[in-house]
Amino acid sequence: MLVALLLVLAVPVRVLAGAFDVNDATWEGCSEFLEIARAELGSARVNAVGVLDWSQVQPEDGVLVLHPVQPVDPEESTAFMKAGGRLAIVDDFGRGDETLRRFKIERTTTPDHPAASLRGRAALALAEPVADAVAGQAVGPHPVVSNVQRLVTNHPTGLRHPNLSPVLRIRAIGEPDVVIAVAGQVEKGRLFAMSDPSALINMMLRYPGNRAFGVGLVRYLVDEDGAQERRGRLFIVANRFDQEGSFGGETTLRKDLDTQLANLARMLEEARQNGFPGAMLLALAAMAALIVVTWVLRAAARPYRSPVPRYARPIPLVSQGGVAGRFAVLAAPTSPRSLMLLELKSALVEAMALRFGLESDPNTDTLTQLVAREGNLDERTFSDFKEVLSTMHRVEASVVAGKPAPVSRPALSHAAKVVREVLLACHADGTRVPRSTPVASQGVQ
Repeated sequence: MLVALLLVLAVPVRVLAGAFDVNDATWEGCSEFLEIARAELGSARVNAVGVLDWSQVQPEDGVLVLHPVQPVDPEESTAFMKAGGRLAIVDDFGRGDETLRRFKIERTTTPDHPAASLRGRAALALAEPVADAVAGQAVGPHPVVSNVQRLVTNHPTGLRHPNLSPVLRIRAIGEPDVVIAVAGQVEKGRLFAMSDPSALINMMLRYPGNRAFGVGLVRYLVDEDGAQERRGRLFIVANRFDQEGSFGGETTLRKDLDTQLANLARMLEEARQNGFPGAMLLALAAMAALIVVTWVLRAAARPYRSPVPRYARPIPLVSQGGVAGRFAVLAAPTSPRSLMLLELKSALVEAMALRFGLESDPNTDTLTQLVAREGNLDERTFSDFKEVLSTMHRVEASVVAGKPAPVSRPALSHAAKVVREVLLACHADGTRVPRSTPVASQGVQ
């Protein structure tokens, strides 16, 4: 799978001209707009690119984005404008909304009954410049539309922002006017947004107002506006384009990783829509065949190991009876320590019964009295013995109830030590002792 992804990355993506593409000379392309830009600024100052390298963009430059089908990098575009750059987004139904929303620009619908339209069609409404106002006084239209009287739209949408200056609007009859272009300042730079990229396609540039709008937009993005001289370059990107680098040359590992992931996602999406090239399919088929052959050869060369018959297999200790089986059960990592404590209690009772001739399992009181009389223990050891005996009784009751009480490893070790001392003191550890009268015949109380 990883190799397949690497092959996808290695296959060059064929770029096809289409609507709004500056290399498309058909009626829906923008090749004439590119010629306008070169005629106004000179060919050396106009860069129509498929990869926008933010590290090559300077604060005096302008960036024009036509109908983007992926978001404009938020960090780089904002840093570019804050440093003095000018960004224009001309989009209706692409992914420009994601950039506009960051600047609180909302999209609205256009009027159903525009005051003026081409051929009486509301989709071809005529837009007119909006006069700028400074301190409540009209000072003329925005520089982009200073030479525009009317602009013919083509299925536009509206734009709304409480603070940005309206640039173009569609007047309406019986309903509110709708703004289709806004502009504003972002620290040292400028942001221009227009909701109808079709106004710049080859067919629409035959109208004087649309051509004047294109000229004004080009000059506004890179030339001076009276405040300072600007002789920057114009970068034009349209539809699907790549983005790389970082404005000002500073980048981060996260930025590089995001860029690579975005490129991978884009290429996989293109492969899903358009299919893999023939060379890619042959490479994948060859890879699959190589994997199958490798697996077959490894399987065929693997020596065969016959299974041992069940009757010849050794019986695990835990499945055996007697002392060995019981020891294996108690020593198993999964066995609760409460079973070991009960085994210790059983050994204590059995040894005491054998030593003193008890006929049945003595109760706790009997054992306590017997050890107190025969063991000659010091006060501390005797107290530990009574505590251990009480713990054994409590754990035995919990096991019988089906809820074994937890026993820690130090508590188990302490109980074993106390039992060993008691058995040794009572001569019940298996060593030879003088013959004595059984306790049972003496009536231990």
